[in-house]
Amino acid sequence: MRPLPLTAFSAVTGFGPGLAPLRAALREGRSALAPDTFSRHGHPKGYIARLAAADTPAALLPPALARFACRAHALLYLALSADGFAEALARARARWGAGRIALVLGTSTSGIIAAEEAYAARDETGRLPESFDFAHTQDFAAPARLLAACTGIEGPALVLSAACASTAQCFGAAAELIAAGFADAAVVGGADSLCQMTLAGFGALGLIAPRPCRPFDRDREGISIGEGAALFLLERDGAAPFYLLGYGESSDGYHMSAPHPEGAGARRAMEAALAAAGLEPEAIDYLNLHGTATPANDAAEDRAVAALFGPRVTASATKGFTGHTLGAAGAIEAAITLIALEEGFVPPTLFHTTPDPALLTPIVTRPESRPLRRAMSNSFGFGGANCSLVLGRAA
Repeated sequence: MRPLPLTAFSAVTGFGPGLAPLRAALREGRSALAPDTFSRHGHPKGYIARLAAADTPAALLPPALARFACRAHALLYLALSADGFAEALARARARWGAGRIALVLGTSTSGIIAAEEAYAARDETGRLPESFDFAHTQDFAAPARLLAACTGIEGPALVLSAACASTAQCFGAAAELIAAGFADAAVVGGADSLCQMTLAGFGALGLIAPRPCRPFDRDREGISIGEGAALFLLERDGAAPFYLLGYGESSDGYHMSAPHPEGAGARRAMEAALAAAGLEPEAIDYLNLHGTATPANDAAEDRAVAALFGPRVTASATKGFTGHTLGAAGAIEAAITLIALEEGFVPPTLFHTTPDPALLTPIVTRPESRPLRRAMSNSFGFGGANCSLVLGRAA
């Protein structure tokens, strides 16, 4: 594929709105995870990365957008407002026209927390409150409706939901819209918020770690859930420090909630991303692992990485910083990967203290300063949805 300029990006995480607090935490090796005081389910609770500002979404959105008010949309609106992203998008709109910019967003649960709150507020007849607006909160199309309302963008608009690969897959969909001539630029990314369904669901599966998650550690126990959002501006051409060089997707279809034990689908996604970028594995200077910290997922990813890259790969997993932000993870970890490229350092794998002798991938546990030109970011989701992105400087 032809490299596509990444002309702007922003992120919102448990550290706060914007790239600056995320950048500082990566440098300092500081986690956003804290004991879970959000969940109301009866399963054992672990650690979460929560953005307190999202507790009052109606206060964050302008009055004209009140019908969109929900936790996930508060995160998305903060991302639009951070890091000069809205201003960069306005410049792109002036250049390309509102109808030539696509909105390609991802989420795993959209605004389902609004439905949870509405269900809890039913009256004595079981009727939901009239204030509940499904189309502008819980509906999967709602994030695109929100950004269209905010920005006046009129191009193709779609929202993908492929579990934890959702926002990573948006890069490929946007690249295909641009290549096919349907758009000249695209807003890519998305959001996922904390909600009771997600926390209770992973609790019921026994996948919530009682302590902060420990990716690729011998004693890893499960995930820590976070929330956040990230947005990117892809353009057909123009000058930019970094580019989308390639993307690869696969669906291994092995199991509804477990990866193929040999990481077959993960390897195909990584191979496809390298092929799209026209690169060999040794051209990747840094690999941001999916690294959920569950025993099965890390083992499967390790097998795929070891088979493709061998023992010389430089790799770390960053969910110990932000928690697993589910559908937003692909975009947030792409932002982390761009920060690593920008600053020339490899973020550490937090809480990784004891290497697993059964795993072959060498894991970076302390920040490492080194020149980085190209990097890959992995996102693998339930149901075998796999996506890998290659990001870097232009050749």
